Amino acid sequence: MPSILVIDDNPSVATALDLLFSLHDIDTLRAETPQDGLQTLREHDVDLVIQDMNFHADTTSGEEGIALFHEIRARHPDLPVILLTAWTHLEAAVDLVKAGAADYLGKPWDDRKLMATVNNLLELAETRRELAQERAGEQRRRDALLRDYDLRGLVWADAASGNTLALACQVARSDIPVLITGPNGVGKEKYAEIIHANSHVRNGPFVALNCGALPGELIEVELFGAEPGAYTGAGNKPREGKFEAADGGTLFLDEIGTLPLAGQVKLLRVLETGRFERLGGNRERTVKVRVVSATNADLSELIADGRFREDLFYRLDGIELKLPPLAQRPRDILPLARHFLPKGKRLGEDAERALLRHAWPGNVRELRNTMQRAALLAQGDIVVAGDLNLHGAGPAARASGADEPGREAIEAALERNGGVLAQAAAELGLSRQALYRRLDRHGIKRD
Repeated sequence: MPSILVIDDNPSVATALDLLFSLHDIDTLRAETPQDGLQTLREHDVDLVIQDMNFHADTTSGEEGIALFHEIRARHPDLPVILLTAWTHLEAAVDLVKAGAADYLGKPWDDRKLMATVNNLLELAETRRELAQERAGEQRRRDALLRDYDLRGLVWADAASGNTLALACQVARSDIPVLITGPNGVGKEKYAEIIHANSHVRNGPFVALNCGALPGELIEVELFGAEPGAYTGAGNKPREGKFEAADGGTLFLDEIGTLPLAGQVKLLRVLETGRFERLGGNRERTVKVRVVSATNADLSELIADGRFREDLFYRLDGIELKLPPLAQRPRDILPLARHFLPKGKRLGEDAERALLRHAWPGNVRELRNTMQRAALLAQGDIVVAGDLNLHGAGPAARASGADEPGREAIEAALERNGGVLAQAAAELGLSRQALYRRLDRHGIKRD
């Protein structure tokens, strides 16, 4: 049952309000002096305060009520306060509303108007209480994660990120395969590092391979190694593959959906048996490696198209860790932006608003690049909105296609990433194939 504290030196006022509230299943606490009211607030949980403006018969200035209001506000900043005032105190009551009072009502009051105000404030108080409890629960979970796990310096504030992180830490200590899914730039490799850091092989190596950044004919060499002369351009020394390098640790395979079918067959075998041969060799080698894979593609579609083996999918997909795009975890945006700024730089309010409005099609990678660029462009210590150089910010812009990268944006992304198409595509929030199509459409040469 909600409770209201009435602070008024006139017993008839408190009695009338007590009767009115009891008809609406609201409990009423009474206090006749400001001191008694403040003591009651120390001893009881109260949802709303209704206070008079004067407490002595020979006082009409309203100064006592003003002092009481400010004392309540200082001690209980979120507690709503309704002022009961005579017409002579109207100006003071208006000033207090500007200072944070919920409302003011003249004596005698209208019961219907008072109850409408009270009900609205009680609903708002309940919403705030639930939000506070939710935030407190999030903070407890955050503290537990920071205490119990090695999070590799991950920066997060949003509940969606916290839930994903908790699942990553939970599965890290098991041997079950993990498939990390999500769009480009959300931080899949960071989560793979967290899984490794909290696993039973954390003292072993962590080796990462982006399958989409290599030509198909070289992926098998990168994975399994090669003997001298095994392929055109091979040297006269044997080449160690990623599986050998990751023996006793974790191998992270990013963009697993781009792995050629021949490589998928060999990968399936090593996952099932721990054995493989180098390209051009016939000696079987044995390794013990935990494989964590990631993709921004829909593997079920690739399976339906015959481009990905279903049996390999089930070997990789023991637990799917879905990383939401940055736009779906907005509370992460400003902490991450501040993290990416160099020491001595800080965000202006207009920059913060611009960051929160932006759609972030390139996710965390785009945000990092944006902050690095803004730090260079900023004229002083404060980064302003103009330094961010953001385009096509909000959901409406995204729905209308305003965030479709044009020739200028593509060329700029290529320049920032040294002409590496995979990295430029990731920043732009595109697959490599989608970037290829846009390069052809705009007549941009591929280096």
